[in-house]
Amino acid sequence: MDSSLLLSSLPSTPTTLFSKPPPQTLSLVSQIRTPTPKTLTPPPHKPPKFSESRAFPDSLPLHSKNPHVVYRDIRRFARLGRLREALAILDYLEHRGVPVNATTFSALLSACSRLRTPALGRQVHVHIRINGLQSNEFLQTKLVEMYASCGAHEDAMGVLLELSPRSVFTWNALMRGGVTGGPRWGGAPLRVFAEMREAGVGANEYTFACLIKSFAGSPALAQGMKAHALLMKNGFAGAPTLLRTCLIDMYFKCGKARMAMKVFDEIPERDIVLYGAVIAGFVHNGLKREALEYLRLMVEDGVEPNSVIITSILPAIGEDSERNLGREIHGFALKKFRDYNKLVFILSGLIDMYSKCGDIVSGRRVFYGSSERNAVSWTALMSGYASNGRLDQALRSIVWMQQEGIRPDIVSIATVLPVCAQLKALKPGKEIHCFALKSWFLPNVTISTSLITTYSACGCLDYSRRVFDGMTKKNVIAWTALIDSYIKNGCPSIALDEFRSMLLTSYRPDSITITRILSACGDLGALKLGKEVHGQVLKMRLNQIPLVKAKVINLYGRCGEIEKARRVFDGVQSKGSLTCTAIIDAYGSNGRYKEALNLFEWMLSNGFIPNNFTFDVVLAICDKAELLERAVKIFDSMVREYELKASEENYDSVIGLLTRAGRIVEAQSDTSPTLFDWINITISTEPHHDASDWARVELVSGQASKDLIRLDEPTQVRFELQE
Repeated sequence: MDSSLLLSSLPSTPTTLFSKPPPQTLSLVSQIRTPTPKTLTPPPHKPPKFSESRAFPDSLPLHSKNPHVVYRDIRRFARLGRLREALAILDYLEHRGVPVNATTFSALLSACSRLRTPALGRQVHVHIRINGLQSNEFLQTKLVEMYASCGAHEDAMGVLLELSPRSVFTWNALMRGGVTGGPRWGGAPLRVFAEMREAGVGANEYTFACLIKSFAGSPALAQGMKAHALLMKNGFAGAPTLLRTCLIDMYFKCGKARMAMKVFDEIPERDIVLYGAVIAGFVHNGLKREALEYLRLMVEDGVEPNSVIITSILPAIGEDSERNLGREIHGFALKKFRDYNKLVFILSGLIDMYSKCGDIVSGRRVFYGSSERNAVSWTALMSGYASNGRLDQALRSIVWMQQEGIRPDIVSIATVLPVCAQLKALKPGKEIHCFALKSWFLPNVTISTSLITTYSACGCLDYSRRVFDGMTKKNVIAWTALIDSYIKNGCPSIALDEFRSMLLTSYRPDSITITRILSACGDLGALKLGKEVHGQVLKMRLNQIPLVKAKVINLYGRCGEIEKARRVFDGVQSKGSLTCTAIIDAYGSNGRYKEALNLFEWMLSNGFIPNNFTFDVVLAICDKAELLERAVKIFDSMVREYELKASEENYDSVIGLLTRAGRIVEAQSDTSPTLFDWINITISTEPHHDASDWARVELVSGQASKDLIRLDEPTQVRFELQE
């Protein structure tokens, strides 16, 4: 790796790479906690009369000593997520007997909900009680929502039970907090809704909106449909836009696009919110063509797209390579949106769209044409470079963005780490690791998993292990990354040990983990453990996933259990190219070449389309079985009929067969020679002692030297070949 690629502008690597840096002392907190005796004296039993100079010392870095301005500063800290500084000011105000209003506490509770910090939320709750605002219904409602958002369901119910009477707003807050809190929330929405109805509280449209949102993306589609029926039963058949949008969103996120469109078609007047929900739903389900079609219908209905719709449709345009449509939207966005805050996300989406279309030049033009660039646009450019194979530029981009004074965020780090893994750039990876530590991005699960993969690609398994051990919260993806790192570095036995350790935890393997373990069992020939994993596959109902089925067949084939592999293949209901290739490989690896090729013919006759891996397997079988004519025919169909690019292994198989048959001229003319092909031809013809064969070898070697010069290969190799 060239030294110019190193991230010179990142902070220097600490002495111990994996040790956490010392915690940064917050200047505001230190100034408040360690005041001088003259500034902060012990308070008397009764607070003195309010005085600005006494309440707010000169050392306090606030905009003003006016209490209302200080309240605004607290809200500013809360908005920025700096809750500890805000709480430090609250401590000081309480110490001086300065009251705090409900608006300030509301901002703090909203920040706690957003940041999922129940411990800090409890501190705010204490301050609310100290200020005598515990009976404020608005703050009580915010407390219920905050605790529910943070997963503290018992605390939320405790606050709710203190209220008398309990209004629909507090019940809505409990349900709304449960929606934002996700799986950590302990209450079932329908149960809370039932308790609300038992308490005699009538539901409003926001109640049903929270109820429906709680089912979006969850497997509880039946409950979502019950909520839909309940909605109609309670007189919301002609529901307002909010509820209809929630229903459309729920059905799309549950994978039921037809049901979502049924709700949409029943709406006579459609606005931009409904169209936005439909377009985003189609994009979420991978239905890019439908998303583009409804964008066209929206424009025909006279509804002008806003920045949110444009941002959501751009990924679909990029994945569908509709560059001309992307350019039209690009022009519309520049003409329509003058507000930078809206335009910056659209520009980032445009960079991503052009990159996915393979037009990185236009993506760069959009990027450098922007007057102000931020971490989002830089990350989009890095991702574009990486997806177009410009890995060096992607790695340099994280240096260039810092030279512009823009600090990489956690998404930027997550984008550049896979680039280090692909380049096997160990030193830049370590520097990025150091930067992540100093920026407190660790132990983020995504960053930690990327670091495990990066160190694994560089062959540093001990570093991968130490990153994994340092994770406070591990998930299935992290376990899979660790297992995969051992497999790829030739340690399948350790990978199996880690898999056993994973089974002892609360995490259960997913389909990706299972495929990795099946590969390890096949490499080791661990048939007994492989059968146990197969049992887990059946128990977890993963046996209908194509990749898992193929790996099970591959396992039995490698372990010599060809009949068992065939039974698994015959039991597959929906066969495809993956499973067909796996059974062909299983027969071929066990020396049953004729049956393997018969299966290949069966695969073609049943309409299954072979891929590159299929042809790799079949041509390798022809090479082992010395079936020259069959190999040439298959190679020809691969290139001409299926229009697949042949790999070096494919060329090696065909050329090896031709040269062993003494057909050197055909080997030269029927393929596209490279350095490896010529070496293969020369070596393969050495056993032939016929003078004509040696003449052909000399002729081929002479042609090879010309091609080597054209290919700009090393001179030493060229001379060795000519000799």
